[in-house]
Amino acid sequence: MNEKNKKIFGFLLEVFPLAVFFVGNSRADQFFDIEKSENIYYATGAFMVTLIFSLTVRWIMDRKIAVMPIITLFVVLIFGGLTLYLHDDLFIKLKPTIVNCLFGGILLGGLLFGKNLITYVMGPFLKLDDAGWRKLTIMWGVFFFCLAVVNEIVWRNFSTDAWVDFKVFGIMPLTIVFSMGSMAFINKHLIEDEDEPKKLGD
Repeated sequence: MNEKNKKIFGFLLEVFPLAVFFVGNSRADQFFDIEKSENIYYATGAFMVTLIFSLTVRWIMDRKIAVMPIITLFVVLIFGGLTLYLHDDLFIKLKPTIVNCLFGGILLGGLLFGKNLITYVMGPFLKLDDAGWRKLTIMWGVFFFCLAVVNEIVWRNFSTDAWVDFKVFGIMPLTIVFSMGSMAFINKHLIEDEDEPKKLGD
């Protein structure tokens, strides 16, 4: 599999659990003898299984998994498990809040100790000066906390179906838009190779 196809397949692996979660919440009552209000529990169980499957395939392909997906899986298993065990969808709704607060806290907390921890995620792909790494860490840390706040607003004020729509069609697109919007900033702080100067997105 060439690099381009590998990236496409990797993206599909990330989207697959979300797609299953959305379909499960929308259609589970059509396949099982349950009330529509029970869909969220079937969707949660399916989400947990497909997330494990997705990361397993990623491991088989790359023989490694990034830290952030591992943390996400850990939180999903805990809060998804509580959702199913206690039959209370509050816990799965809290998952994005907890995950994003963890990521934001890790990034911004690392700066207090002089560590730009975002380099462990983006370092293999980018070469930035110290100021660039620090600013990028702050940007992503604040962004994660903003996602946590928005998640709290949505699940507290809207229906479960509306929250699922936000989780599936809101969080990832917002993250993609934020990533693309940060490219201009990243290009200003890129350390270019002398032999082959190149800007991100060229």
